[in-house]
Amino acid sequence: MTIITETPRLLIRRFTLDDAAAVYHFNSPEEVNRYTGDAGMCTTVDQARGIITDIWLKEYQQYGYARWAVVLKETGQIIGFCGFKYEPHLNGTDIGYRLHPDFWGKGYATEANQACLEYARRNMDFKEVFGEVVAENHASARVLTKLGLTYQLQYQEDGFTIHRYGLSLKD
Repeated sequence: MTIITETPRLLIRRFTLDDAAAVYHFNSPEEVNRYTGDAGMCTTVDQARGIITDIWLKEYQQYGYARWAVVLKETGQIIGFCGFKYEPHLNGTDIGYRLHPDFWGKGYATEANQACLEYARRNMDFKEVFGEVVAENHASARVLTKLGLTYQLQYQEDGFTIHRYGLSLKD
């Protein structure tokens, strides 16, 4: 298990195939994917295993990073993902997060991704990161602004209005 970073409440680590049930669990509630475009992509543990194998493990190999598991230190439970993903349409790196609804509103998304940004500043060669949210997803937009990202532009995609935020990691 590769630990990336931690906070007082959270451990941030790479996903492994042993995490498939947890990935299914935090992705399965309908409201989790309301604004992601991923609805229906994780309806079984086998599909969760496919996400780990075909996306995250491949991206760890290809880019050296991908989404990371957010683990509650107190219980060892995986409550979602955080961290980075290379996005070709951005020609850059996206910061993202997804948590099971039982853990919404507790500051975990901000806490986990702040730790990721600090890690990136020290250990990664990112000049900037981006975050994109559907316009109606006010809670995620608040997380991005708490992280220091600022609004850049909006565009239409698949019937959604997307807001793009950005943050320079180099002075």
